Amino acid sequence: MALTDPLGDMLTRIRNGQRAKKDSVLTPGSKLRARVLDVLQREGYIRGYSEEQMGPAAGIRIELKYFEGQPAIKHVARVSKPGRRVYSASTELPRVMNGLGITIVSTPRGVLSDAEAREQNVGGEVLAEVF
Repeated sequence: MALTDPLGDMLTRIRNGQRAKKDSVLTPGSKLRARVLDVLQREGYIRGYSEEQMGPAAGIRIELKYFEGQPAIKHVARVSKPGRRVYSASTELPRVMNGLGITIVSTPRGVLSDAEAREQNVGGEVLAEVF
């Protein structure tokens, strides 16, 4: 079965894994997913990730992070979906929880958090919001 929204699938696996108190989750691999995981790791929302074989295809094992028994990620949501793409200029990037969360943005300079995109003065497609 082909996925219409692979990034949304990965975010849902992370959300479900944390609700089930799993140490890690496995998702099919892609460059976009790896770049989004780089941002989540830099911002401290996951412990890390590693490449792993999932049958004939490559996969990614995501190490989830908890603080005092509670998940580090309280909320993760896909903003730009296959049916409705959301783009934003660097000056109009949305702030999540008044700056306590992050917005993940796909820019011409790669996948960045909203703070990094503002610093580099680039806009792009708003992929997800996390807090």
